Amino acid sequence: MRASLDYDEIERRLDAYLEVEFSFRNTAPAAEAIAAMSGEAQRFVLDWVRRIASTNIEMGYRFANQAGRVLAVLDEHMIEAWALHAMDCYDREGLRPALLVMDEVEQFVEQNRLRTSGAVLEEASPVLLPFLRGLSGRRLALEEGDAAWTDSEAIYLPAVIAVLPTPEENFRLYKAMAAQLWAQTRFGTFRVDLETRLAASADPACALQWLTLLETVRLDACIRRELPGLYREMQALRGSLGEADWPLPGKDVAALESPQATVETSLSLIPPLLGQPLPASVCYQGELRPTAVGETMARRMEREKALLRMALADLADELQKEAPPGHFGQRRIEDPTRPEGFRVELTLDGKPVAPPEQVRALVSSILLDFGEIPEEYLVPAGPGEYDPSLYEAHAPDPDEVWAGAYHEEGAFLYKEWDCQRLHYRKNWCVLREHEVKAGDPAFYGATLRKHRGLIKSLRRTFELLRGEDRLLKRQTFGEDVDIDALVEAYADVASGREMTDRLFTRMHKEERNIAVMLMVDMSGSTKGWVNEAERESLILLSESLERLGDRFAIYGFSGITRKRCEAYRIKTFDESYDEQVRQRICGIQPKEYTRMGAAIRHLSALLAEVEARIRLLITLSDGKPEDYDGYYRGEYGIEDTRQALFEARRDGIHPFCITIDEEARDYLPHMYGPANFVVVKDVARLPALVSDIYRKITTR
Repeated sequence: MRASLDYDEIERRLDAYLEVEFSFRNTAPAAEAIAAMSGEAQRFVLDWVRRIASTNIEMGYRFANQAGRVLAVLDEHMIEAWALHAMDCYDREGLRPALLVMDEVEQFVEQNRLRTSGAVLEEASPVLLPFLRGLSGRRLALEEGDAAWTDSEAIYLPAVIAVLPTPEENFRLYKAMAAQLWAQTRFGTFRVDLETRLAASADPACALQWLTLLETVRLDACIRRELPGLYREMQALRGSLGEADWPLPGKDVAALESPQATVETSLSLIPPLLGQPLPASVCYQGELRPTAVGETMARRMEREKALLRMALADLADELQKEAPPGHFGQRRIEDPTRPEGFRVELTLDGKPVAPPEQVRALVSSILLDFGEIPEEYLVPAGPGEYDPSLYEAHAPDPDEVWAGAYHEEGAFLYKEWDCQRLHYRKNWCVLREHEVKAGDPAFYGATLRKHRGLIKSLRRTFELLRGEDRLLKRQTFGEDVDIDALVEAYADVASGREMTDRLFTRMHKEERNIAVMLMVDMSGSTKGWVNEAERESLILLSESLERLGDRFAIYGFSGITRKRCEAYRIKTFDESYDEQVRQRICGIQPKEYTRMGAAIRHLSALLAEVEARIRLLITLSDGKPEDYDGYYRGEYGIEDTRQALFEARRDGIHPFCITIDEEARDYLPHMYGPANFVVVKDVARLPALVSDIYRKITTR
């Protein structure tokens, strides 16, 4: 039991944490309430006041004043989760929403209860999305929504589901909902104009609810025929919730479950049901939103018609080289493996055509909407009829994205370690990839001439590394006898034991299975001689690695504030070391600041995707982490970088740093470890040393 703090000490700490000297807040009531707590509770509360105040003073003050009430309804673990949730809310949305979280403690407790027993879409998405992508039909996106529904291009599911007792059962309910919504797009629910058809009903709202149930029955039968295992899982969910059989006449159910049933079947059954009470919905039943579907389909149909006609025009131009183009058409071919019993292929003058993969995907999507390809879609587009840029998807240019507001389209989001909070700031750093523009190729030639003697030496050294042989002893076969093993075997025979057959030695060529990510500091402080030395070093090291055969990538990094973290592609793992890469190395130029944590996380993620026995992340830098943000300098930046390096090591990546910062010995041992960095005192010697350093760290 730790001794309690007195009132004066508590007030002194609160005044310091909450900066009372500048904020003029009254800490006396909070200090009095905390003084009445046990010593352990006092220290717990004060620690969290300090951590929360490091994010926002007002939030820390609010926590200090309601600590007693919070301790009465939450245990320490729940208080930590609640406080972190409030700080995450502050990071995402600002002070007002965060203070609402802090004031509504009881609501947080209820939400946490739901999350404890329920399934969370954010956690389920990494499994649900590949599941959806593995199903036939259109490639669907997965988004969070206010209910379960689809607009025919994306599936929307609620953020949390807690209908069943365990997270595993609730995840299966997510899966069943996603399957039912996929079935709407796959089996023709939207092949008619639902909005117009339902508007003609005597009670459109009631008709929509009945249609939703009828389509659930029909689509369940489709799933049973195509995915029987999934269907059994869905029915088990209904059974666990005690849901009754379909509240419909038997003849209606039989009609809907027929392989010939379509959405027209469901629509035809609605009129006699309108006067009857609406039955309870099925647990995995989604909603139908005809207006949203109609708007999405109208945009898609216009786009896909244009894309198909332009693709046919290109195909006609290609075929014209062999013979004059004829007329495009379509032909149904029986295919019992497909739910509809047939497939459609493109023809040209009655003969089958093999279109490119992207055209086949386009045709598949059109068939989902129409069941066939409309005749007007099969007319090749005329010259200038469409502007391709209006219909083709383009990845957003990072520079154009940034020219707008503070949004994060086309960017990577990374967490950042807050050493004051002792926790991550989620999705805090916005990182974009750029490609380094080609520089003057004369720099490459000048570097080879300047270091020609060193290059010859490096090539010889690295060629020897590539051809290293290792003697393997105690082998079952080989080129020579293992004398030590033979002596031991003779002793075994003399003592009556069985003799081993591992009596030989053989030479084995050591295979180098190494992937290295070179992470190059492109901050403004590298301007001048440092930048030149970095480029020369990369050229020499790349020449050596190319001779050695190790896979390598080169990325630069820089940035200014958390919203503009930037990684610069110089060479990816899939690219060869060619003239373009050499010119990009020549084009490396100083940029902004040295915010390292986000860059390390991004490049580590790229490196982790490479299959290799050894993965190295080697940083070339001229100084410690810093940024335009004042808080990132000093301890914050160092601790975030250290945490990012820890995450890399946890994923099997070995970080190493080569720096020219004379003061690096003060912070690099803490960040990288005592044996994972080297300080090059003379910038001019960096090119001569960097290849030798690489050789040592890959052979030690």
